[in-house]
Amino acid sequence: MDLKPYKWVMAVPGVRSLMLVGLVARIPLTAAGLALTFHVIETMGLSYAQAGLVGAVVTVGMAVGAPVAGRFIDRRGLRPVIVVTTVAQLLFWFAAPLLPYYALLAASAVSGLLSLPLFSVIRQCLAAMVGPARRRSAIALDSMAVELSYMIGPAAAVGLVTGLGSGWAMALIGLGQVGAGVALLVLDPPIRAEDDVPAGAPAAPRRQWLGARLITLLGTVAALTFVLTATELSLVATVREDGAATWTGLVIGLWCFYSLIGGFVYGGLSRPISPLTLIAGVCALTAPLGLVGGGWWWLCLALVPAGMLCAPALAASVDAVMDVAPASARGEAMGLHATALTIGMAAAGPVAGAVIDAHGPGWAFMVTGVIGALLVGAAVPFWRRKPGAVKAEEADAVAV
Repeated sequence: MDLKPYKWVMAVPGVRSLMLVGLVARIPLTAAGLALTFHVIETMGLSYAQAGLVGAVVTVGMAVGAPVAGRFIDRRGLRPVIVVTTVAQLLFWFAAPLLPYYALLAASAVSGLLSLPLFSVIRQCLAAMVGPARRRSAIALDSMAVELSYMIGPAAAVGLVTGLGSGWAMALIGLGQVGAGVALLVLDPPIRAEDDVPAGAPAAPRRQWLGARLITLLGTVAALTFVLTATELSLVATVREDGAATWTGLVIGLWCFYSLIGGFVYGGLSRPISPLTLIAGVCALTAPLGLVGGGWWWLCLALVPAGMLCAPALAASVDAVMDVAPASARGEAMGLHATALTIGMAAAGPVAGAVIDAHGPGWAFMVTGVIGALLVGAAVPFWRRKPGAVKAEEADAVAV
């Protein structure tokens, strides 16, 4: 593995600052869902179903809002979208602790719709700053930063809620999101490279880039997060079944650590790997986890192969989206990528939960892994590379 690609990426002016902001800014976002769930269950004294409904409307709002925000970024630039979404999150997180349940439900839907598009924006800006030759390594670094954020955020949410109460925890999460928005406004990173289509040019029509190849990719991205979310639920259920619930954080933390290592290795490879290959690997290596016996600690070891492919699969999918979509439509394409991630996560809960309730967590690993592998297999015939398509689309957009 060659470390030079990472050195080149970090040497690009502005990349280090953007990576640091991306790492810190995502922590309150990864803490948000758990804090909201604790607030509904513990502070409001309501049921898990009611908490789940709040989470569901946030998810639906995010799925709808991500491509819309991306399209506005393509047309109007980054700053207006960041200002609007930052103000929306400030209002929501400070008002949410005071709202009755049905008002909270409505506000959560709006909050999801106007969520801060940090994940997609950071990746889009990194791609613009480093160029195509270094993009894969930059996105791999970003995937590792995401893993670190997920290792810190949920644990921080639990600590804040138990130590300060849900109201203060939600206020601090709101301040964190405001800080993230302000940091992006101060940095004002570019969303397009200097040699891309200028900001004033019309975006390439969707029919030129939103074809079978990209739709296929988005479907497999949804399959990836479907399997990853189901794996998380199955891990929690397995550890609880073994009477070791206090070790849940360690198991999930190790899983994230394996993913981080895999992302580091992937970003230093000399040649890319197809996202479909990596996603199929995650699915195929997840399915047999239910056969692991002897206690949850053996499951920690069995997670290594599938875990090490998680960040590479995500990074490869982001790189492929940027390869398919022209720079003039990259914000919307990354928004669609975020929507696909969200759909996969939302679908996993009911499916994995039903299998766990009926047959146990071992079968949940198997069923969801097989479903994910079948979805990737169905996508293979539609996965065709079109050399030079992006450049042609850029030329068409300039000519309009």
